[in-house]
This record gives sequence, structure tokens and C-alpha cells, in this order.
Amino acid sequence: MLKQRIYGIASGYEDVNDQEHLRKDPMFQVAANREPGEEHAMASPPTICRFENSGTREDAWRVAEVFVDQFIASYARPPKVVTLDFDATDDRIHGQQEKAFFHGYYDDYCYLPLYVFCDDRFLVGYLRPSNIDGAKHAWVILALLTRKLRKAWPKVRIQFRADSGFCRHRMLTWCDHHGVEYTVGIGKNDRLEKAAETIIEASRTEARRTQKKVRLFGEVRYGARTWAYERRVIVKAEQLEKGENVRYVTTNMRGAPQRIYDGFYTQRGEDSENRIKEQQLDLFADRTSCHRFLANQFRLFLASAAYVLLEHIRRVSLRGTELAQARCQTIRLKLIKIGALILVNTRRIFIRMSEYFVGLQRPLPSGHPAADLTGSS
Repeated sequence: MLKQRIYGIASGYEDVNDQEHLRKDPMFQVAANREPGEEHAMASPPTICRFENSGTREDAWRVAEVFVDQFIASYARPPKVVTLDFDATDDRIHGQQEKAFFHGYYDDYCYLPLYVFCDDRFLVGYLRPSNIDGAKHAWVILALLTRKLRKAWPKVRIQFRADSGFCRHRMLTWCDHHGVEYTVGIGKNDRLEKAAETIIEASRTEARRTQKKVRLFGEVRYGARTWAYERRVIVKAEQLEKGENVRYVTTNMRGAPQRIYDGFYTQRGEDSENRIKEQQLDLFADRTSCHRFLANQFRLFLASAAYVLLEHIRRVSLRGTELAQARCQTIRLKLIKIGALILVNTRRIFIRMSEYFVGLQRPLPSGHPAADLTGSS
């Protein structure tokens, strides 16, 4: 049932009701290690629904561990650096569900899932109610991941990267004491702007002189009243045609301010935010429409497993091809949802595919194994 549901989501069938047809599909049956044929039909939609609603907290913990183990196993050799991108997003709810709360920023009733990625690789998908601080439990997750990764790779450098919603003094202090590098956004305030006044004014002066876009970088020492000590804060003072754009990032990493900001911090948009879009837009991670909160967490796990599957195909099988950087939706359309005639006999399955399907740039040459449409696969 687990394979049946994950392969369905990866193939674009997010609704449980879709399983009424897919349970008899010979290709899905073979993928799920079942004999093809209607007499070997897989689980029905009601059975899948009961399966999704049967999970416990212990099950959720064990599944979460599997994702981290899978991440570690995806490396052929220990990496020198692992960058953990933390990010939260909104997940609109559907009707009267457990732990449904209104969130002012998103102006709707929603959940607030927390995601952790490393480059394109998935580690954590943690569903949370929305009546909490956006950084809640992030510190615990970071500590657990750090312990797990260092146990597997004792010499690995761990970097924590996130936006200003995760700028929490106790969490950053823990990073300082445990050798975890961090680069985290920090919100504007009067004291911080006063400390960076020289850098900001210099950018204004240069913009007036050149009448062009100006970007200046610098750094200041800053500590909020609740902080035990000051930290290094990188300042990006940017003057645009539409107005002033000033950003602040606190870090304990070494290096020039612009190199840390442009070369490291801004990469979180690609490595985290775009991956969340793939999760929700391409793999339906926001289809959390069950009444039970734990069942919705399980659905998030299913979508995450489908992402891990397609990301592995993209990273390993499609390396060096035109689809090496393709989104999950593109991989699905060009490699998975392809029209074919499937014939099943007692000994084998025949897959008859068109030699002109969209996944090929040109027709297959005569003599190519796949060009013989009567051959078996």
C-alpha cells in the first residue's frame, strides 16, 4: 500500500479515489511487487484511507528517521560540508480539521509545515499547527540532525541557513557552542539601522552621484537586549529605482560580507524555497485534507517520499542529460506519464511505446532495442 500510494503521487495521481483505477493498472502492480492482472488488484480507496488514518506518533517518528537515513545513504562518500536549509510555509486547510487555526500573516486557516533540505535533497517535513512561533521545534530538529550526521560523518562541517523567522538567540547560541556555522536573516529595527547608518548613507550618496543602482556591503556588531553577547551582522545596502532595499544577515562564518551574502545566503532561494514549491505544486504536499492531524502528517510524508524518489532519478539517472535540472513535473510528463500499449501474458509484460514520444529528441535509429515496438521490456 505504501508503494502504491507513493508511486501514484509521483505519477500525478494525488487523490485517493484515483486508486480505484490504478489498483488494476499492470504497471503499478508490477512496481508495487504484485502480479499483474485484475485478479491481483491492489488496495481500494477505502483501504488506503484507513491505512493513512492508522498512523501513530511512534510511526511518524520512525518514518522521519527513515528520511534522514536515506539522506545519509545517498552519499557515496562522506561530504565535507552539509548545508541545512530550514524554511516554513503555509498549508491551507480544508474544512473542520484537528489543530486548525487562523494565521494572520497568511490571512487564512492553515497548517505551518517546517521543511529541511540540503541542496536538492530532502531531510525533514514536519507538519505543525499555525498558532505557534514559526521557529518552534526548529532548534530540536537541528540538534537531532547534527547528532545524527556527526555520528555518520564525524568530520563533516554543518551549516545552518534560514530567513529571519529563525533568528532566535538561544538557537544561535547553541550553534556557537556546538560548532555549527549559521547564516540567518535578521529583521530590521531602529538600533540595527542606527548601527548600519554609515553603510546605508554611503550607498545613498553613491546612488545620487551615479544615478545608477548601487549595492554596498559591510558589517556591524549588534546584540539585541535579550542576547547575551553581540554577533556579526552583514549589511546589504542597496539603492534601486523603486527605492531603498536594506537587508541584514547574522553569521558566525568567516569571509567577506558580499561573498557570504551573494555566494551563500541567497542560494537558499533555490535550495529551499524552490524545493518547497516542488513539494506543494508538483507533488501535492498540501493535500492535507484528513480530519486527523496525524493522518495529515502521514500524507505529507507520502508526498515527501515521492519527492525523494524523483529527486534520486534526477540526480542519479538523469545526470548529464537535458533533464538533469528539470522539475518533478517535467520529469513526470516526459518520463512517467507516457502513452503505451501494455500486453500481459503468462511469461512477461510487453510495453509497446511510440518511437516519437516527447521524451526523445529524435526518432530511434533502426536496430535500437527500443525501436522494436514488439519487443519486451
